[in-house]
Amino acid sequence: MDLIAALRFLNLNQVSQEWVDAVWDLEFTERKPLDIEEELCAAGDDSFSKLYQCLVAHAADQQQSAGRDGASQGVWVILGENGVSVKSLVAVLSYFVLAAKAKGANAQQRVCGLYAASVYLLLLGIPGSIASKVFHAVLLDTCSGLTSDCWPQDSGKKRKKDGLKSSQADSKRSKPQRRKAPEMDMDEEEEEEELLFSGQELMKIRDGVALLVQSLLRLLQTFPLKDMPQSASNCAQIFSKLLYFEPVLGEPTFAAPRDLCELTSVPEMAFYGLKLLCSPRHGDQKESLRAVFHRLLYVILMMNKGHSGKPSLLTPNQAVLTTRDQAVHFVCHLVEELKELALPFLQILLQHICFQMVEKSEYRHHGAQAVGMLTSQMASTDYAHFIKWLFNFSSHSKMVHRLFSVDVVMVLLAQPERNLEECQDPDLARFLPHKFLIQDLLFARRTDESPTVQGHALSCLAQCLELPSPNATQAIHGLFSATGSQTVLEQELSAGSCTQKTYRTLPFRTVEIGCADRSSCEAKDNLSLLLRRVSDSKTNVRKAALQALVGLLKHDVIPTTWENLETLSERSRDPAVSVKKKALQSLGELLAAKPECSMVQKAWLHCVVPAVMDSENSVQDKALEILELVLLDQVKPHSEGRHLDNSQKLTWDLLGLLCNECQNLGRYFSRAFTIWSKQSKFTPTFISNLISHTESDHAAGAWLLLSKVAASVSSVPHGNILDAWDTMVRSNSVNAMNCCHILSVIGDISAHLNEDTKDRIVVDLMSWLKPCSLSLEVISAAVQTLYHLGCGDDIKHTQAFLNQHCGELVSICEAYLASIILDVNGTQNLNEDLMIKHLHMLGVASLHCPAKVSKRTVLLVESVLTSHSEKLAATDCQEELPASLPLSQFRENSLPTRIRAHGVITLGKLCLQKEELVQKYLPVFARELEVGKEVAVRNNIVVVMCDLCVRYTNIVDHYIPNIAACLRDDEAIIREHTLIMLTNLLQEEYVKWKGSLFFRFMMALVDPVPAIGSLCEYCLLHRLLKKNPEMFSQHFIECIFHFNSYNKHKSYNKFPQSEREKVRFSLKGAQHREKRFRIYRFLLEHFTDAQRFNTVNKINQTVFACFADEELPLDADGAEILSETFNVLSLDEFKLQAVSAPVGGAGGEEPEEEMVATMTKAVLQVAQKKVLSQVQKKAFIENTIPLIISLKNLLEQKRSPVLKDLMAYLQVTMQDYRNNVKEIFAGDEQLAAEMEFALKMAEKEKEMQEQIENCSLTPGDQTPTAKSLDVRSPTRRVLQPFNFSTPQPPRPCPTSSRVGLTDVRVRPSWQEEQTRSKSLGLERTVITAAGNRAFSTPKGVNISLTFNQGLSAIFSDQGTSLTEESNVVHMKADEQPAAGPKRWNVLSPYR
Repeated sequence: MDLIAALRFLNLNQVSQEWVDAVWDLEFTERKPLDIEEELCAAGDDSFSKLYQCLVAHAADQQQSAGRDGASQGVWVILGENGVSVKSLVAVLSYFVLAAKAKGANAQQRVCGLYAASVYLLLLGIPGSIASKVFHAVLLDTCSGLTSDCWPQDSGKKRKKDGLKSSQADSKRSKPQRRKAPEMDMDEEEEEEELLFSGQELMKIRDGVALLVQSLLRLLQTFPLKDMPQSASNCAQIFSKLLYFEPVLGEPTFAAPRDLCELTSVPEMAFYGLKLLCSPRHGDQKESLRAVFHRLLYVILMMNKGHSGKPSLLTPNQAVLTTRDQAVHFVCHLVEELKELALPFLQILLQHICFQMVEKSEYRHHGAQAVGMLTSQMASTDYAHFIKWLFNFSSHSKMVHRLFSVDVVMVLLAQPERNLEECQDPDLARFLPHKFLIQDLLFARRTDESPTVQGHALSCLAQCLELPSPNATQAIHGLFSATGSQTVLEQELSAGSCTQKTYRTLPFRTVEIGCADRSSCEAKDNLSLLLRRVSDSKTNVRKAALQALVGLLKHDVIPTTWENLETLSERSRDPAVSVKKKALQSLGELLAAKPECSMVQKAWLHCVVPAVMDSENSVQDKALEILELVLLDQVKPHSEGRHLDNSQKLTWDLLGLLCNECQNLGRYFSRAFTIWSKQSKFTPTFISNLISHTESDHAAGAWLLLSKVAASVSSVPHGNILDAWDTMVRSNSVNAMNCCHILSVIGDISAHLNEDTKDRIVVDLMSWLKPCSLSLEVISAAVQTLYHLGCGDDIKHTQAFLNQHCGELVSICEAYLASIILDVNGTQNLNEDLMIKHLHMLGVASLHCPAKVSKRTVLLVESVLTSHSEKLAATDCQEELPASLPLSQFRENSLPTRIRAHGVITLGKLCLQKEELVQKYLPVFARELEVGKEVAVRNNIVVVMCDLCVRYTNIVDHYIPNIAACLRDDEAIIREHTLIMLTNLLQEEYVKWKGSLFFRFMMALVDPVPAIGSLCEYCLLHRLLKKNPEMFSQHFIECIFHFNSYNKHKSYNKFPQSEREKVRFSLKGAQHREKRFRIYRFLLEHFTDAQRFNTVNKINQTVFACFADEELPLDADGAEILSETFNVLSLDEFKLQAVSAPVGGAGGEEPEEEMVATMTKAVLQVAQKKVLSQVQKKAFIENTIPLIISLKNLLEQKRSPVLKDLMAYLQVTMQDYRNNVKEIFAGDEQLAAEMEFALKMAEKEKEMQEQIENCSLTPGDQTPTAKSLDVRSPTRRVLQPFNFSTPQPPRPCPTSSRVGLTDVRVRPSWQEEQTRSKSLGLERTVITAAGNRAFSTPKGVNISLTFNQGLSAIFSDQGTSLTEESNVVHMKADEQPAAGPKRWNVLSPYR
């Protein structure tokens, strides 16, 4: 086609020269009106398409002719011969381009603009364009960037201002900044002018964009951008944006195409464009690779990076994820093609992926996958360099960096392990094994300062055990086992050396050390640390530690001991619901892995069964679901020839444990069946299956289930149950637990039995019970079954039945007791067990027939505890003992303590039936608690009195102080049972907090047995404080008076107590100060801010005011109280939490999803803190200061030593009002001056103490090693401004240098240590000239990755290996060595 004809639609001959000159003068930055605008607008995209095709053909001919005869001016000659002004052509093309770039451009203008830009780029790529003055940098950048200007961001919908979401917009949009009304109106009008495009119009625009990109590729193939770095950078940015333009069908190919028309999708063209930019024709390849990798960085990170500002996160939808994967493959393709040239930039790219990673888990996951794929392209040496860098990076100050390093380690562990022989440098070879990744990188994060990192590291440690790599499992075994040996250097690298001796003076050679003990110590320490993490204060750490612990147990890394299993089981009672559920899940996994281990079965039962009574419904449901799945669903019909599968065998093993070793879980287990019965879980088929197992080897478990189920089902087949009963009655050896379950089932089905069967069973029961040969549990169950058999609708008939049979049992027991007690020689051949069984049966039988209990029976039981049998026989029960006569005042009898203890229980059951017996024996019980010597007797008396309190509350209430006094008993078992019983009574409100009871509980807090103190804390916080939230604050001030035994105050410490109680419960004196303050701190920690504020005011009114007005004497006791009050008020726990707590918590440690909520909370905290500070200050000035001034004057007059405590209290309090001293003490100028001086001195002392701590030298100090980095707190530093090179540290001071020493070891000063600790990864880095390296200067790998921009912050060429020594001396500018510490004149024995 004729070129001139194709240009005719542009009407170039009608364009005025003035307009052309004006456009060129404006440098194509502004669109000038054109006279022939209407004619030009009439030209459609077809005309531009013809012009484009014509130019393509001429360009191809020109290139071919240039190859044959050297002619290179074909197009330009044609244009010149036909009088076509190139300058006018470019100006007119720019007119279309600028029209398309306008905001309100319609579809036609956009398409024409895209074609015009394509024509311009095509012209620019034809040889001779520079000479013809076609090139203009601004127009080139404008045409190149037209792809994003013309394509609607939301494909046919109204374009939005911010189509890409920011990191905060994912969870909650931040409030936009307020704008002026005219600006808002203009923006709304502009948005209304946006056009909606049809599908056909969008297709035309898309084709125009594709043509423009293709033209840009043609330009890059022929037109060098070597001298135009800005244009090359713009092209890289444009191509990186076009990667998201549209989806690519199939896998993209990154190889150079034979013809550009083979590239059908825009992203494929963009990848090829990025590849073209890396060619030498467009400048230094290194800089080109840097620019391209920099752009691809944000694609891999799924971020949107503009020209400036912080990158914003993209929503990780399928399109973004696909583009990210393609970008990673493209980088791998470039590295494979360019080899050594691209490897340094691959290192930098990996570093920046790590350095710019965000905290969101989804982004971290994909980022780690990208790092893993990119490192697979590295040779082993380069890979080792990266791992070395990653090792230092894992100790970075930012939490997200340490967190991401763990993610990267997990991805790298999934790759095949590198061969050590592939790395020639032995210092780098140690970074290659998976063992280094696990032990030095992953496991090191277990002690991270961030709970988030700790939890993630522990969770990943558990995942490592599931990896197919045997070396990974072996590495974890090495952490928790005590095998192997270490060298001196390896031992020096390990954190927390067990010895304080330094190896600096030893010969530099490997010294074998037998370290079985050390390894054992480290393994125990690691396990101990993991067990502590299971009880960590942070929820996510506890969950991760549970997962890690279960993994270690599953794979036999640590022994399956009861201690380890109990730690897991206890977490089912964790305060956090998620941890409870994690514990249930974890032990379920362990049980599935080790179903035959009896200890695991027992731990599983202790974890799951109590959870059915959890306070959280979701935990209850989870536990019930697990129990149903494991226990109920596995009950299948029994068959002799059928073997049990593993699941069924596990079920019967667990039920067997519940029948024997885990009987104490019966109450929780019964609760589960109560819930299931309401849900109709027990079908007739289930009952039949259970009954079929009653004659099998695991009959005990079947009877256990039947005993729980029988009461909740309408009908149970009686035949098998009655047969089992008959067999049991005839049997000589009966299992007690089995017997109890069968008796329970008989009692539950008794309502469905006929009278003859009932009578037969009653006869059998009586024949069993009369000899009293059964165990105590069976006796109780048999009497209960007897009661069920006699129950009916007629109450009189029922009572007559019970009086007949239970009365007969009472008579038998009474006769037996009389034969022992009333006979002079009755106790000589006493059968202790038989005596106890008769006492027990008397107690349980008497509860069902109170009318059959005579005075003689009561006195016989009383005689078990005393010795007045002669009196009893002589008076024939006509005389009663005085009610106030205590048991221990009688003459002691010869009965053993066990019998006397059971006698107390029986007497208590008799008292339950008659109130007069309660009034008679309560004083006796109370006195026995004081003077009794037998532990079992006193313990049972506590139980009896607390049981009586439920039924006879008003009577027993007077004896609560006597019971509470047992909290100070000499025996721990009595103290523990008393605490439990009183807590139950308080919880059910049978007992109130009055008198001395609260202070008795406080004494239990400081019990010498830590378990009792912990139990008391649990009872107070989780059982009692919820019912009475004001309990602690109401008694706090009185605690000060009570525990100091001060009773001169008119209101406090006035409740009655005996002298014995005063002595036993006194904490007076300096020797008990620690216990008193432990109580004060416990109470204050659980105060609300309102309670703290009110308590301070109350102390002012009831303590300070009384001493200031001399209502209370300032004697020795008064001085102690006043001094203690000042010390209590000085406690940190007394400060208002809203004022003293840091705003916003631990900054940067919360998950990013919660960051907005945290910021909102922080704003509210700031406002609250300000208001509360003002209120507190006002109250302090008005209420406290006048009293303090009065007390100070009084104390000065008395010359009391309490004045020191008063000033110390003021000094602590005034820290919050440092700038208001004169205002607060306006009424006492001398006190104000004293306070200012005291505060200044306190600040100086604090500074001096810090300096002393920093300057202190300990003989065991050792050189920090690389391995010690993993257990210390990460260093903190300020990051430098960001650019795409290896992340940089603060630049070293130009006036000083660091040189290594060979012989002299001088410890750096503390200032130098501070400077060194603030740089990450530059520790032990020594800069020396090549070829002039001192012996101690580390030898690094010479890979220049920083490009004259300083040393790497985390990856240093001259960085040392992990075995290098770190002692260097800073040199001054005049090359004079800095003065070091004075050298000790001590010769080492190793010299």
